[in-house]
Amino acid sequence: MASTPSADEFEEISTLTDKGQTTVPKAVRRALGLSAGDKIAFRVGRSGVSLRRADAGDPAIESFLSFLARDIERHPENLKVFPPALKKRLAGLVDGVGVDLQASIEDDVEL
Repeated sequence: MASTPSADEFEEISTLTDKGQTTVPKAVRRALGLSAGDKIAFRVGRSGVSLRRADAGDPAIESFLSFLARDIERHPENLKVFPPALKKRLAGLVDGVGVDLQASIEDDVEL
């Protein structure tokens, strides 16, 4: 039996289908502000599993990427091959530059 949501913690029960799918209970969707199409993230740790709303990326970037996707869909004829000379120039700009994408950033970062 599901508990009534409170200001603190609450628990809801959901059934897993044989395809590994489940319904996020209404009280949980409401608590997380979820609606159809939203993304959720599962975090597995020693104390169990938690569920949270997966935050969308930067709205400006999301908007731009959506614009690009629509434009490519509507006008695929506008796609052009990346010029080899530009590719070579770009490669030269980063030649010998090592990047560790997992390294933490020590100083302040301004975006």
